[in-house]
Formats: sequence, C-alpha cells, structure tokens
Amino acid sequence: MRQVAPVGGTAVQDHVALAEIELCGELIIAASAAEDRLSLESIDEVLRVAEERES
Repeated sequence: MRQVAPVGGTAVQDHVALAEIELCGELIIAASAAEDRLSLESIDEVLRVAEERES
C-alpha cells in the first residue's frame, strides 16, 4: 500500500533551501535580462555577497 502525505499545513519547510531557491531565481532573472554574460561583480551583487561580508 502506498502512503500519501496529508493535505494541509503539515509540510515542513527548509528555510535555508527556500533562501537558496530565491537567490537562484534572482540570478536567473538577472541573467535573462542581461545583454551579455554577467560579470563576477554583477553575480556578487545579485547574490548580495558584499552585504554578507559586511555583517
């Protein structure tokens, strides 16, 4: 017999995974809007690398 996950608010959320997915989405949007490849500086800006270093 196959078990099915219950419907409702019982899902467990991995906040780190959700944050990574959000950053990947932002990077994809930036890359699709760019005329050429993103520079390393642009990628760092999208991923907010400088903000993390300052903290």
